[in-house]
Order: sequence, then structure tokens, then C-alpha cells
Amino acid sequence: MSTENEGSGRQEEPQPDAPEPGRDERSESAAAPGPAPAAPATPPVPPTAPAAPPSTPPAAPPTPPTPPASPAPPTASAPPAAAPQTAAGAVPPPVPPAPPASPGAATGAWAVPPAPPPHPKRRNGLLAGVIVATLIAGGIGGGVGYLVADDGDSSAPASADSGASGNEARPPESVAGIAEAALPSVVTIETGSRNGEGSTGTGFVYDEQGRIMTNNHVVAGGGTVNVTFSDGETFEAEVVGNAEGYDVAVLQLTDIGDRELEPLPMGDSDEVAVGDATIAIGAPFGLSGTVTTGIISAKDRPVSASDATGASSSYMNALQTDASINPGNSGGPLLNADGEVIGINSAIKPGSSGLGEPGGSIGLGFAIPINQAERVAQDLIETGEPVYPIIGAHVDTSQVSGGAQIVDSLPDGSDPVSPGGPADEAGLRPGDVITEFDGRLIDSGPTLISEIWSHEPGETIEVTYERGGQEHTTQVVLGERVGDSES
Repeated sequence: MSTENEGSGRQEEPQPDAPEPGRDERSESAAAPGPAPAAPATPPVPPTAPAAPPSTPPAAPPTPPTPPASPAPPTASAPPAAAPQTAAGAVPPPVPPAPPASPGAATGAWAVPPAPPPHPKRRNGLLAGVIVATLIAGGIGGGVGYLVADDGDSSAPASADSGASGNEARPPESVAGIAEAALPSVVTIETGSRNGEGSTGTGFVYDEQGRIMTNNHVVAGGGTVNVTFSDGETFEAEVVGNAEGYDVAVLQLTDIGDRELEPLPMGDSDEVAVGDATIAIGAPFGLSGTVTTGIISAKDRPVSASDATGASSSYMNALQTDASINPGNSGGPLLNADGEVIGINSAIKPGSSGLGEPGGSIGLGFAIPINQAERVAQDLIETGEPVYPIIGAHVDTSQVSGGAQIVDSLPDGSDPVSPGGPADEAGLRPGDVITEFDGRLIDSGPTLISEIWSHEPGETIEVTYERGGQEHTTQVVLGERVGDSES
């Protein structure tokens, strides 16, 4: 059945000749908005819709009709007004019918717009694509960065001390108060190698025995290590242990004499909430004692980071902050509003320098959660080597979406799933795609590694995977690997 004349209830009649400008545009637009107007679902307009002749004597001209008032916003329950008429009193031509509506729903100009299509269903959890970030040790040319006083005595550096004589003391809970308390325990680290290359980074006092916590990539180049405090005093240091995958290293100061060390208080990174205040301290571009502030922008951000050469790859389930972090901030503390360390600043997603090289901060900085860093530091202090939780399967780290796929084969011919390992015992096989790990959605191999390394060996984790288009769930008991080498 045709719907061309639906709503009129009669055959089309010839339209009287009426000039097009005589149409009531306001009424037409209200009844049929947009380029494809729809006819209001109203009772048909009777043929006698034109106004009756005026009752006044013919000699007197009829009073022009009052233009209709602008209609109130239509609602589904409001009855429609009579069909608009032309200046000659004719019913305007029919308009295309509205799309079919659900039973009982209003149609036409007074119809409620259809609801948007429902979002596709998805599993519970957070899906966040892995961030490819840049490790942020500065070049050795940046120097320690103490500002030279402008009084002609170039041998006297300006200390990074936040206080100054004559300044009113700041409340301990203020940013200035927190910075003043923390700066004496934050150090600038310079490394140098035999080939003249080196880097500048940051660290902080971890314990009273003279241990310093920092990033692995700050000291990975080897060679001499010099540590300078905010008052300008410098000491040599040795590497106690380092973990490339975690990007954590522990140093030991040598010959500190009678210097008293004040370790920074450790916070609880598991208790951090998005929106919490943050304070970052470090030596960006060699400028020691630089303090910046921001908030926690996100938690559990999977980050795959490497240096400019693509080496020193690390994976972390990072704290994300918008506090300004730049090359040289590596290894410095990320503090909370109580002055406690909640993370180690490690990487940034840099902007462009305009010269085809990475630039500085654009407000996307990433810190290793301190709970994980402390666990790694304790392993390094006790044994000199890191301990990694593993599932005993090789996944494709080049895949960036769809999950973490266990590779079908390895170049050396060994099994992608270690026989008798955690994945093998859980029933995982080559080609399986892991899509969820401990309630977190997994989009890629690096995301899975970041998530695994946030746990400890021996934990039992629920894993969801796909095989042959079917979804399965299993339990994996994490194993362990000692050292950075996979052999």
C-alpha cells in the first residue's frame, strides 16, 4: 500500500495558483524541519479548512488574519495544530512520509528522535592501548645544572635549596614545604664511559646505608657514576644491581664519611587515585633540583619504553602524570601530597621538536609504581639480580590490537609454550590469543607483559583466551625467571 498520501484521507486535488512567497514558512518549517521534511501524523484536514467568509458587510474589507504565534517546542503528548495553509487558503502539497515508527510511538514532527543504537557489549575491565614511550635520561653535556651566580664569581654555584634567608617559612603541607623537605634527599646522577658517552639522570636516597634508587637506563652505559646532592657535595657510587625489564637500579654511595642521609618516605602506589596531586623532582636538561606539579592522570597505563637507540626496552604498568617531566628527570621521585614517593619517573610520550627528533614534555609522563620498584630493589639488594614473574609462553610483541597471541613457532625451533611451565599446565597452546588477564582486558603482547610484571611469582591468575573463535578461561600459577637474560 502506498504511503504517498498517507494522512490526507482523500485524492489529490489541483492546487490553486498561489504565489510561492505567500507560503507560511514558519509553519512549514515547524511541521517539516530539515531537508527531508516529514508529514505530521495528524487527522486529515477537511476540505472546508479555509476560513469562513467574514460576517461584516461586503463593503468592509476583511480583517487580515493574525499570523500564527511561534509554536512551543513540540512534545510527544501535545496534539498537533491544524495543517498550515497558504495565503489563498489552500492546503499545501503533501510531503514525504516519515519513516516507520515503533507501535504506539509518536510520528512526524512531534515524534521523539529515535534512540541511538546501543553500544556493542564488551567484557568488564579497562582496555587501554599500550603506550610506546621514550626513556628520559639526559645527555652528559647537560651537566649537573647548578646555576652560576651573576656576581663575577663563577666558581660559586647557586644551590637548588628551596629556602632563602628572609623568606617566610611555608607550611609543611604546601608544595614549597614538601619540596624543601625532599630536595636534600634527591640527587643528580652523572655517568661517564670510556668512549666519552654518558648520561644525566636523577635518583633519591632509599635508605640510611647510602643506597640510591634510580632507573636502569640512567646507569646502563657503565663507567663511572657520580652522585651530587642539592648542596653541591658529590660522591662516587657503584651499581648494586639493575633490572632492564623493570627499568630499576640501586646504587651504593662510597666514602660518604659522616654525612647524614635522610631517606625519602615511601608511599603506597596501590592507594593512588586518579586526580591525586603529584610533585616531580629531578634534573631536566641538567637543571638540578627542578620541582614541577600535576596530578595522577591515569593508573595502570601499559607502557613499552626504550631509549633513542631502541635498546633498554622495559615494560611497566605505569602511573601517568601531567607534571612536567623531561630528559634528565629519569629516576627521580614522583611524590604525593604527603611528600611520600609513589613512583619513579621513567618515561614520557614526547612532542616533536620540529627537527624530526623527539621534543620535551607534552604532559604525558610515566612513573614506575613504587610498590613494584621496592620489590625489585629488595631483590637487587639481596641477590644483585631481578626476579620476573612469567607464564612460560612467548607472545607476539609486534601485535598492537586484538589481544596477545602466543606465537606459533620460534626461530631457534624451541617450543613457544615451555613444556611443564605455567601456560602449559593451564592448557594454553601456540596460536591462542590472550584477551584478559586478572580482570584486565589485553590488547597486545606488551600490554600482557606489563600486566604480568605487576604481579609476583606464585600468584594464581585467571586468564581468558580465544582459540578457534571460541572463548575459554583458565587459571595460571605464575612462575619466575631470575635475571634479565631469557636463557
